[in-house]
Amino acid sequence: MDREQVIAISHLSKSFGKNVVLRDIDFSVSTGDVTCIIGASGSGKSTLLRCINLLETPTTGEILFHGQNIEGAHMNAASYRAKVGMVFQSFNLFNNMTVLKNCMVGQIKVLKKSKEEAKQNALRFLEKVGMAPYINAKPRQLSGGQKQRVAIARALAMEPELLLFDEPTSALDPQMVGEVLDVMKQLAQEGMTMIIVTHEMAFARDVSNHVVYMSDGVIAEEGDPAQIFSDPQNPRTKEFLSRFMRG
Repeated sequence: MDREQVIAISHLSKSFGKNVVLRDIDFSVSTGDVTCIIGASGSGKSTLLRCINLLETPTTGEILFHGQNIEGAHMNAASYRAKVGMVFQSFNLFNNMTVLKNCMVGQIKVLKKSKEEAKQNALRFLEKVGMAPYINAKPRQLSGGQKQRVAIARALAMEPELLLFDEPTSALDPQMVGEVLDVMKQLAQEGMTMIIVTHEMAFARDVSNHVVYMSDGVIAEEGDPAQIFSDPQNPRTKEFLSRFMRG
């Protein structure tokens, strides 16, 4: 099957004042790709994701979504973000709303769905992530793993073409990490296009089809997971992975 390019990033740089966080980033994502971005803290991974989702404005370079510049005048940020969903490290759920309402509000406001349609859709995705029994709970009544599964259902309910995950398990207790990774594995198997910033190396090695290793704001190495994990070419990749593999 011909896979269409969803996102193409070229010569992307991002500075905050004099601090250059990303420099000359080039990479692309096609339909069905599961791209894991790995690297030490502070290497620019989350900033890259925030640029892709227009939460940060790139300093130079461009990001194309199906060939259209996402910063172009014709691009509406809200409708673009509906197509490119994001799951955050800290869940970002609305604490004053029930689980069900959390998964309905974006559909009603952005996609202009009726309440009934939004509800049916929300229930379908909450069922998918195993959170249907909790539809009337408020976020404070849930564990971290449950909150993150609700956040994934909320993103899926917008029926995005691409899902971005920013370290979705790093705020979780170790015993809750598995339940979130299991949901993400299932999405990968179903062909969901995803870009995942993660410290979960086994997940990156076993689930993704493309690994990007970032160091000091540049892509130091990228490629097939089997090759990157078994035979990294860049000394920095080698050193980074040897620390993880020992663990």
